[in-house]
Amino acid sequence: MSWLWAIIVGLVLGLIAKAILPGKQQIPLWLTIVLGMIGSLLGNWAATGLGINETKGVDWGRHLLQLAGAVLVVGIGDRLWVAVRGNRSGGRHAA
Repeated sequence: MSWLWAIIVGLVLGLIAKAILPGKQQIPLWLTIVLGMIGSLLGNWAATGLGINETKGVDWGRHLLQLAGAVLVVGIGDRLWVAVRGNRSGGRHAA
């Protein structure tokens, strides 16, 4: 069940990160999920370092750090994806 939860969190954070970032990101959905999961882990690590990973009630600070991590990782991942794959759309080449 923990893997399913991690995938759901990665999907939600990845999609929110893509909505926050300017422009259209070209990474596929599966990569959005993976990068969202990595961003969540990065945010948890930062929250632990700041001592706010476990608080009473809703962990707003941890959640904001997870979202910030997802925005960072999705932004970097999209730039790398475009650099590796090129700026192609649908496999068609510009004339």
